Amino acid sequence: MSAQLAFSRRTVGLALILGAWLAAAVVDEASAFTAYVSNERGNTVSVIDTNKWQVVKTIKVGQRPRGIAFTKDQKYVLVAVGDDDTIQMIDTATNEVVDTLPSGPDPELFTQDPTGKILYVANEDDNTVTMIDIAKRAQIGDVQVGVEPEGMAISPDGKILVNTSETTNMAHFIDTATHKVVASVLVDARPRFAVFKEDGSELWVSSEVGGTVSVIDPAERKIKQKIAFKITGMRPEPIQPVGINITRDGKTGFVALGPSNHVAVVDGTTHQVIKYLLVGQRVWHMAFTPDEKYLLTTNGLTNDVSVIDVAALKVINTIQVGQQPWGITMSDR
Repeated sequence: MSAQLAFSRRTVGLALILGAWLAAAVVDEASAFTAYVSNERGNTVSVIDTNKWQVVKTIKVGQRPRGIAFTKDQKYVLVAVGDDDTIQMIDTATNEVVDTLPSGPDPELFTQDPTGKILYVANEDDNTVTMIDIAKRAQIGDVQVGVEPEGMAISPDGKILVNTSETTNMAHFIDTATHKVVASVLVDARPRFAVFKEDGSELWVSSEVGGTVSVIDPAERKIKQKIAFKITGMRPEPIQPVGINITRDGKTGFVALGPSNHVAVVDGTTHQVIKYLLVGQRVWHMAFTPDEKYLLTTNGLTNDVSVIDVAALKVINTIQVGQQPWGITMSDR
């Protein structure tokens, strides 16, 4: 083989390797998303680049930020700052607080209608759910519910809004057309969170003190099963269900178990616990990356976020954030 031919082949080989590396880099970069974490005691929001698994910015917000979510158009991140009695709006282009929405006293969790026009907010201190026109930045009504409302969920068709009241121990079904409570389902003590399956077939409600997740038939508005949790070597008291995330296909649910420092993996069909994953201390809420490859958890006492590989059901990373992380939301692009 001539020196010139050998050199040519080596050059082509290097070019192919470089091309493959660049292609992989582009794919990896394209799969990166941005997470925003509310730090309840630090009065900040941490911005995480999921390509780097690092905090890339810390945003100063109002007092006691908890509930957090992107608007449907991804232009803003909404943050419930409970001690300021308002919802702050972070511009995702600049990562600066640019406006507010008028909630009631002590807003905690909220949800949007499927169009992204109406925001429904649980106001813990006055036992109401407030409705806000996001574009007009104006309240358009409210609904009286049980004592200490917190969890908020809306059916996929947008017709039924669900609020959980911590002290009344109920999940209230609200007709979004009439703004009336049409049913209330008694669940176990201190319900904190509610979520519908993507197809609307089930509503899951976590009860922190009761230690269960109630699986409710939304059509019948009756509990069809309760999921209980038992971690080997641990007393029942620290096992406190809070945040819930269910995969889009409805086959797998993840339940944050608070001071037990574990996330339960639940079969979405049988409702049996498959596995417990050890994460940071006082795991509260969670968010999937849009491709559902990863699930990120907020751990309030270790001031960090755990990253779970969903396919492997394994914690693969830990990211330090602000003081007492509470809520988390994820971009979809």
